[in-house]
Amino acid sequence: TFTAYTFSSCSLRDKIRFILRATYMHSRNLASFVFIYKLLMALQSWASGEQAQWHSLLAAFIGGYFIFGENNKINQQINLYLLSRILMALCKVGAEEGVIPAPRHDPFPLFGALVWAIVLWLFEHHRASLQPSLRSSMTYLYKDSDVFDSLRNFLLYNRA
Repeated sequence: TFTAYTFSSCSLRDKIRFILRATYMHSRNLASFVFIYKLLMALQSWASGEQAQWHSLLAAFIGGYFIFGENNKINQQINLYLLSRILMALCKVGAEEGVIPAPRHDPFPLFGALVWAIVLWLFEHHRASLQPSLRSSMTYLYKDSDVFDSLRNFLLYNRA
């Protein structure tokens, strides 16, 4: 979302207004989630007399459903960001627990290559499947940049 506004042709005032609204929504959602999570954790500990591992799952599930379950641009960004971090962490846990073999070499270069290969393949062959702001940014970077008529719109801003 932020990237889409960066590459958009809307006014600076609209960009700033969007950033302030998005920042407010992001902080409000995080604060609300933390409140619900901590409240439910405290209630579960009080009710059972101890804290169990499943308490965090239940508290976060409930908070996540009510706070981050609304399908909007801010929640999409947060949830997708967390998903990528979760997948990386689960791979580490899987290797530590012996569920998957530990890599002999740093897997991050392969991860980066796969991510970029897949997203550009989707962009070139299934563009409509991509999220609108990603599609817009990629169109600007990979298609609009093919056509320019001055140094200014080659280096600074180009909308073919």
